Amino acid sequence: MLSRLNLPRHIAFIMDGNGRWAEEKGLARSAGHRAGVDRVKEIVKAAREWGIEAVTFFAFSTENWNRPRREIEILMRFLGNFLDREVKELHKNNIKLKIIGRGEPVPGYLQKKIRQAEERTRENSGLTVVLAMNYGSRQEIVDAARRLSDSVARGEIKSGDINEDLFGSFLYTFGLPDPDLLIRTSGEMRLSNFLLWQLSYAELYFSKKYWPDFTREELEKAIKVYLARERRFGRIDVDKKNS
Repeated sequence: MLSRLNLPRHIAFIMDGNGRWAEEKGLARSAGHRAGVDRVKEIVKAAREWGIEAVTFFAFSTENWNRPRREIEILMRFLGNFLDREVKELHKNNIKLKIIGRGEPVPGYLQKKIRQAEERTRENSGLTVVLAMNYGSRQEIVDAARRLSDSVARGEIKSGDINEDLFGSFLYTFGLPDPDLLIRTSGEMRLSNFLLWQLSYAELYFSKKYWPDFTREELEKAIKVYLARERRFGRIDVDKKNS
């Protein structure tokens, strides 16, 4: 059992391996994405029960538009179905849903579902579930820089006032704590243009499990590894240095 003491406030997930999981089982890649959605629901339930403040899932990157058109259509449909079926349950459990990323070229029908889901859960005060949809971190930083420069041009902000906190207020994730822990599945060991600003001091955990096999128990293992690490944020332990 995990104690809520010192648990990560925010966990981010790169959900990798859905397609390979399906192919190794002789199934269509869509079966892997379907199983991946079920795993998201399991992880959200565990995070809510453990008192974690936020979880962010990398659902669809800006680079994913290069995938086959049929697979993209399936992914869009799965996300739409997730919103249709799960938002009522999320709202019932006091969970806030937030979508980060650019709107275009996400299909109009899906953008509408996203707006409705966010509005319905906006006032909830429990776990925040973030879906990074049509998201790229470099794109996010560029968007923030543009908005910030526009504010300077309008005279709302002085350039000399710009610091990390002010810049962070223009990011998609404003209002959320930075992730304490990043988990990537399927054995891949890279960030893939995900939350580059926000992950500056996050602990990284790479699981060899494909995402559809990343269960509640696997999450507990990852958190235990996190709890065993010493987070110094660039500082040194003075007591150890002097001992």
